[in-house]
Amino acid sequence: MGRRPEVFVRQVSMAEGQRLQRITRTAKDPVTLRRAIVVLMSAQGQPAPDIAHLLKSSEDYVRDVIHAFNERGFDALDPKWRGGAPRRIDEQTRDWICVIARCDPRFLGQPFSCWSLAKLRDYLIAAGYITTISIETVRRVLHERGMTWQATKTWKASTDPDFTSKMRRVLDLYDHPPADGRVLCVDEFGPLNLQPRPGRTWRPVAHPVRLRATYTRDHGVRHMIAALDLSTGRPHYRIRDRKRWREFLAFLKTLRARWPDQRLYLICDNFSPHKHPEVRAWCTANQVELVFLPTYASWLNWIEAEFAAVRYFALNGTDHRSHTEQDTALGDYIRWRNQRATPKTSFATGSKIRHPDYPFKAA
Repeated sequence: MGRRPEVFVRQVSMAEGQRLQRITRTAKDPVTLRRAIVVLMSAQGQPAPDIAHLLKSSEDYVRDVIHAFNERGFDALDPKWRGGAPRRIDEQTRDWICVIARCDPRFLGQPFSCWSLAKLRDYLIAAGYITTISIETVRRVLHERGMTWQATKTWKASTDPDFTSKMRRVLDLYDHPPADGRVLCVDEFGPLNLQPRPGRTWRPVAHPVRLRATYTRDHGVRHMIAALDLSTGRPHYRIRDRKRWREFLAFLKTLRARWPDQRLYLICDNFSPHKHPEVRAWCTANQVELVFLPTYASWLNWIEAEFAAVRYFALNGTDHRSHTEQDTALGDYIRWRNQRATPKTSFATGSKIRHPDYPFKAA
């Protein structure tokens, strides 16, 4: 067979040239990129042997690409993937694979609590759903149907018979703060022990920050008692060695002194110090109303999100050696946070948690 005659791409306009150049810079498909380079080089006057040498391909491939572009234009750059061999597993069998994968194996008489790919493959064959199938095919079928290997999660239902009324009371305070007072979310954060805390930071690849490992921690723990003022968005806090009702009452007195002329509405959970008779009596005598969250519903307390931010930005990635050092770091962050605080308004408007049949949380 003689050498095929030299070919060049047809005359390319300015717009087509710019489009070819753009494809060579941005194409993510390697086939499209390779074909665009062939056409662009041919448009520049380079012969097929030179193009083939640069791309490490055959001259016949280069000529075929050029001929296809001359006939079909830019459509010839996109690969037309063939379907390959016909599927040996029909759609109904694929559905059964996914259904069985979602079942508890014990429900099907198997002596284990979860499937592995090998066990699932063996069961499908033994039960007669398919005569033969590989483990990799099982994995690919599950992947195509959007099924992945996931950790189990827990959820906790509220046992509070007044869940709906309490939830609506809290949400109403969030959405419509009383004109005669101030709404505060109160909770404890901790325990604050001294330990290296894992975190994240920008570092060169394969050079993470290293923290010491600890086996004994003999410095004791401390606790933060905090209140989030919804009208300003600023948290106020105290750090104490204990979190008994005495410490909680002392913190409430600091809030009362901060806003002496307003009625305070304190949203808090059902921690026993919050309900101590001494605390209740003092609150009644000092225009402080304790608004308790439903049981197992501390996630309704707005301050929980602030605590998550404190943990992420002030504690994660640190290794404080004394409580004084750690307390200072927490105080610095909260002061920085207060300088940028904005009022909290319109809590969860339109959220599904306002539905009366939503008495649970994901743990």
